[in-house]
Amino acid sequence: MAHRGSARSEDRRAHSARLGFRVDEKTKRLVERAAELEHRNVTDYCLTALTDAARQTIEQHSSLLLSEADRVAFFDALVHPPKPNARLKRAVRRARERIGQ
Repeated sequence: MAHRGSARSEDRRAHSARLGFRVDEKTKRLVERAAELEHRNVTDYCLTALTDAARQTIEQHSSLLLSEADRVAFFDALVHPPKPNARLKRAVRRARERIGQ
């Protein structure tokens, strides 16, 4: 029995962080209706919707989509990098002097 109590208290701690916000009545009714249609309580519905939206936002900001032409140009630059110009060579020389190489 002690193990079950321990698991419950871990579960409570895992869900102890709170988010709170206020909405107008129209939004509240809309969310309640959507939750009802999915046979879920409002908290569960909101948590799932917010989590899905957060993951989608993070995914959109973590990915870079390139056109075919951009992809070709990118990989071409990796495979055939341009030769360093005088300005870049000067910058590298100064950086090496600063770090003692």
